[in-house]
Amino acid sequence: MASPTQHTRRQVLGGAIAGLVGVTIAPHLAHAADPAYDVVVVGCGAAGMTAALTAAKRGLSVLVVEKAAVFGGSAARSGAGIWLPNNSVILAAGVPDTPAKAAAYLDAVVGSDVAADRKAAFLTNGPKMLDFVMANSPSKFIWMDGYSDYYPELTGGMPNGRSIEPDLFDGNLLGSELANLNPSYIPTPKGVTIFSQEYKWLAISAVNAKGAAVATKTVARYTEAVAAGKVPLTMGQALAGGLRAGLLQAKVPVWLNTPLSALLHDGSGKVTGVTVTQNGNSVNLTANRGVILCSGGFEHNLSMRTKYQQAPIGTDWTVGAAANTGDGILAGIAAGAQVSLMDDSWWGPAIPLPNEPYFCLAERTLPGTIIVNQAGNRFVNEAAPYSDVVHVMYKQNPANPDIPCWLIFDQNYRDKYLFRDVSPTLPFPDTWYSSGAVKKADTWNALAAAIGVDAGNFSKTLTKFNTMALAGKDTDFKRGDSVYDHYYTDPGVFPNSCLAPLLLPPFYACKIEPGDLGTKGGLLTDASARVLNAAGAVIPGLFAAGNCSSAVMGHSYAGAGSTIGPAMTFGYVAANTL
Repeated sequence: MASPTQHTRRQVLGGAIAGLVGVTIAPHLAHAADPAYDVVVVGCGAAGMTAALTAAKRGLSVLVVEKAAVFGGSAARSGAGIWLPNNSVILAAGVPDTPAKAAAYLDAVVGSDVAADRKAAFLTNGPKMLDFVMANSPSKFIWMDGYSDYYPELTGGMPNGRSIEPDLFDGNLLGSELANLNPSYIPTPKGVTIFSQEYKWLAISAVNAKGAAVATKTVARYTEAVAAGKVPLTMGQALAGGLRAGLLQAKVPVWLNTPLSALLHDGSGKVTGVTVTQNGNSVNLTANRGVILCSGGFEHNLSMRTKYQQAPIGTDWTVGAAANTGDGILAGIAAGAQVSLMDDSWWGPAIPLPNEPYFCLAERTLPGTIIVNQAGNRFVNEAAPYSDVVHVMYKQNPANPDIPCWLIFDQNYRDKYLFRDVSPTLPFPDTWYSSGAVKKADTWNALAAAIGVDAGNFSKTLTKFNTMALAGKDTDFKRGDSVYDHYYTDPGVFPNSCLAPLLLPPFYACKIEPGDLGTKGGLLTDASARVLNAAGAVIPGLFAAGNCSSAVMGHSYAGAGSTIGPAMTFGYVAANTL
């Protein structure tokens, strides 16, 4: 127990931090009458549900509190790729992965930004976590065959990928909780059931036989599932649904609409519980073994983004869950936690469409596109990993403005490929034009005027790119040199499946802003997911996983699912540590 003087000092410090961040470590003790659990998990996304399920199966009493009115967080909104080297699903599918290859690749991708023992803990526990989830919930998974690691040419890289995604999940298993599932970022059309790995084929289904076959298969899959009485869910809906079903089976309570207000401590700095707000009332919850923060990033907190991240920045370009305002991170900071990687996010080029931003994947990679800066020049490999494209945007913007930049394509491209959810040949919605997100013109010069770039530079850029596209070699930015570049492309285009000239009017330009899937900076943890203070010592009783913790990927991105894979793994690690 702290002395009266020490306690007062902590109260003063807590109050000062509260004024800055709005979330505190409460300077009072938990009372005997407070509801008590072994573990309180803050956040009901993939990390939080994995942590809660793990703790429950250890025989611990667990409560999950969730700020939003729905469960699933950003994971439920996502395509739910999960990057997990050496897991049983990919090994059974014949993927030639080994621990040595995985370690070499992760070291090559992440470098020294992350402690070696944290990287090792992820690689060691990831496969165990997956087997545990499959054994203790209805969740099953399939290999994303062919979805390359993002840097497959590095030592240990896998050209056919290590990523998995959820298999079809029957929403009926959730009962009434199905109504509380956070909706998808872009709901799949009615009458089809789509896996994440199928989008690459659906994008080219108008011009590719396999794409057309996959489109037919998505309809048949839906029809078969409905005929069997199922509510077929895939991608993030299946991931969140399967984990939530596991919690239902384990009888783990989940309190929705219950935001974190404060962390409780015992006067010595040990975290002993949380204060939450429920129905307008403050409720203290004792956590005898520990609190696991899985409350997401700070992508929707403008003051935090302005403080920690490079300008221009805002909250309008993210597709992360709306409830992610950094509550857990702020509570940890108030408890004396160290933070790391706060300047970074899980970036990706985004088109600021009227209702919400669109995170651009296949659209910028398919043949017949370029991205130009505000001078009308190309500045990046358009098919590079999405996080890399935005890193380049921020690096170059001060000297050569490229925020926003513009994705350029022609009518030939529009006649062939799906764009977001707009089928080939169909016009874009009028609101896309009226909002300024999309421009269209009959000539290169007219399009240059519409987007405010130098017509001469723009014309030279297009002329040079068209020459390179016809030759099949991008000598400027090496688009198509990596196996990864060819994932979202058209195999019917030769000699380079991600290069085609822009020749057929009208021509289009889509505004590109630095979007993200969420922030990747947060509380610094050790290899056991324990939160560390400014001196590098463990804060007793406090754990973190997911986007409220500093990412094990550092400033890079190993492959599809590099957010969710580590989030679930360190939720599992935390629950096995406390």
